[in-house]
Amino acid sequence: MSFLTGLNTAQQRAVDHHNGPLLVVAGAGSGKTRALTHRIAHLIGKHQVDPTNILAVTFTNKAAREMKERLELLLARRLAESQFNQPLSTLSVNYQRQLRGKIYQEVIKDLWIGTFHALFARMLRFDIDKYTDTEGLKWTRQFSIYDETDAQNLVKEIVTQELQLDPKRYEPKKLRWAISNAKNQGWTAADIEGQIDGPRGKLISDLYSRYRRALAANNALDFDDLLLVPVQLLQQNQQVREYWHNRFRHVLVDEYQDTNRTQYELIKLLVTNGSDPSTYSNWINRSVFVVGDADQSIYSFRAADFTILMGFQNDFGDKESDSKTETMVKLEDNYRSTSTILEAANSLISNNTERIDKVLRATRGEGELIQLTRCDDEISEAESVIHQLRKLEAAHIDLSWRDMALLYRTNAQSRALEESLVRWRIPYVVVGGLRFYDRREIKDILAYLRLLINSSDSVSLLRVLNVPKRGIGKTTIQRLNDASNQLGIPLWDVVSDQEAVRSLSGRSAKGLIQFGELINDLKTHLLSSKPSELIQYTMEKSGYISELIADGTDESEERRRNLQELVNAALQYQEENEDADLEGFLASAALASDADSKDTSSDRVTLMTLHSSKGLEFPIVCLVGMEQGLFPSYRSLDNPASLEEERRLCYVGITRAKERLFLSHASERRMWGGMREPAMPSVFLSELPEDLLQGQAPRAGGTAIRRDRHLERLTRVDRNQNQNCQSVSPSNLPSNAVRRLHGGPAPGKSWKVGDVVIHSNFGEGEITHVFGNGEKVSVAVKFKGMGPKILDPRIAPISPK
Repeated sequence: MSFLTGLNTAQQRAVDHHNGPLLVVAGAGSGKTRALTHRIAHLIGKHQVDPTNILAVTFTNKAAREMKERLELLLARRLAESQFNQPLSTLSVNYQRQLRGKIYQEVIKDLWIGTFHALFARMLRFDIDKYTDTEGLKWTRQFSIYDETDAQNLVKEIVTQELQLDPKRYEPKKLRWAISNAKNQGWTAADIEGQIDGPRGKLISDLYSRYRRALAANNALDFDDLLLVPVQLLQQNQQVREYWHNRFRHVLVDEYQDTNRTQYELIKLLVTNGSDPSTYSNWINRSVFVVGDADQSIYSFRAADFTILMGFQNDFGDKESDSKTETMVKLEDNYRSTSTILEAANSLISNNTERIDKVLRATRGEGELIQLTRCDDEISEAESVIHQLRKLEAAHIDLSWRDMALLYRTNAQSRALEESLVRWRIPYVVVGGLRFYDRREIKDILAYLRLLINSSDSVSLLRVLNVPKRGIGKTTIQRLNDASNQLGIPLWDVVSDQEAVRSLSGRSAKGLIQFGELINDLKTHLLSSKPSELIQYTMEKSGYISELIADGTDESEERRRNLQELVNAALQYQEENEDADLEGFLASAALASDADSKDTSSDRVTLMTLHSSKGLEFPIVCLVGMEQGLFPSYRSLDNPASLEEERRLCYVGITRAKERLFLSHASERRMWGGMREPAMPSVFLSELPEDLLQGQAPRAGGTAIRRDRHLERLTRVDRNQNQNCQSVSPSNLPSNAVRRLHGGPAPGKSWKVGDVVIHSNFGEGEITHVFGNGEKVSVAVKFKGMGPKILDPRIAPISPK
């Protein structure tokens, strides 16, 4: 069995590449995951690469698990053919299990596949004790990983307790973001003062130093440290760098367009051992293989920098043109969407200038035209969209609610859609709610467990010291903290000393002693118990479960179910990891991301932001709120780079659709200030070929829907009613056939920035931006006493002064 079988020509080129650098420009739906997994299998199967020499970086933990499963199946199929001369699927279940188990033991177990954070946290478990901090701070291999909530709480404690500052004036969340940004830039505390002038720079520099010292005192790292510390370690320690450089001879990176500068530095250090990539030449039995698409780079707010991908050819590659290069392959055959959807996507993204030129080619039929709907307001839009879904579900017996997705630019837009779904009793799920591991009860139990591994973790200790309640008050806790700080020892050393407890805590001593005995009891089970058993034991012995049962409310029952799901998560971790221990499970839980919890398998309509939709696909996709100032966002309108990212986000949304795509926008929308404001179609709509769009007149407006109880009658498609609406109101015209109703500039002239206009309602204003051209022009006008308004001069009641 060849691992090139079943691949197209471009995929085969990518998979068959052995030594040296290669950039794979992989369009949406082009089979990039297939190329990645087949490449790893090809390296092992054809080139006899030792699995321990392969490092593969994925964007999510879920993607890492799926890649391992695919690899195991691929290699087991090959083993079945070589040993039994027949397909794996024809063997008995027992033989299939044996072969897959053999592949797991000999190959999958030794592969390093995971996210940047997971992989380099694992590296630090080996070598963090060799790290030299500029301030002399130290960490041990049993370090805790603080999530964003833990980090913000620690910053807040420093701001309010150590610096005695008002948290309302000096917001811990914003200060934590400033520290995070500094770490992503690779800055030290001293660097910050050079980058940020004045008192704010000095404050953040001081806070950064104190925060670092507090992390070290707790033997903890935050998410940013999981990348920054490895970079600094590899830069400063040649012996450590050479070990990992020699260990990982084949480095693969998925979603390369979403890497940031720190991640890029890690890749360079591993691949070239600290040498300049453009001059590095020792590629014998070594490769760097990156897969990405600049057109799908949508995470700049997370410090992702798509120019890293754009610069790969100059950094690592042969610097040749696209037609001559040997270090770039383009995957342009799309196996997901109809040609109509792909033509629209190609047309839209061609308006961007910062990209690597490629054109998605359909491998499927033409498909239906894209449905474009203009509605009166967001309520009418929601009813219109849900009506379309109901029609499709009723007309196609093989279509389920899980096949449909509603995508929007901001979370706030889900409200009107949810209300409509509830009215029509349609099941749905909103992706992007509270992360499972952020729930209070989950964080409580994990804090207990972290304390068993790392007794220096005072943040975890303080979280559970009086949970469930043990009669330990704030005054007592403050005394214990003061003693810890003055003696320069971990808080646990004070809490676990019964004499110290009796001296410092008075009536609280009993509860503190019981807590110390509980933790010591739990520690005795640390080596002999599996993670799932330890969780169950902790929940019971701590009294956490019994307190929830005694409470007897629906909320406490929900929390108890969540804790049982935590046990399930540990059981799953044990199934996937032969040498599963508590330390590994805690690292896995800390590194779980929002992207890992996108559950779209149940039979419910999926609602999510466009950012959350990345990596998913649905037969039916509806993009709502396609309005100027909403999508693209108003902040991007005067920034060409931001506008290009918004266009990439739209491109991502369009390419999620497999069969049908629906686009909609409203003539007015209730915005964040509570006022209804006129809205105009997104500039992105004018960048789609008109021959691919099919306009539909809207139905009754939101006002009528709110007023009338007979929703079934009002939301029924009624051609005569629609035709009447078209003749009454310009907002009822299809968006690609708007008639000019108001006077514009004199013949031969056009709207321009600086023009003064008169609006029949808002009065006099000045044009600050002009978007589009010709008949598809739109303008932003600043009126006195109010924010800017984005208007369509063809229908807005404005005229030149």
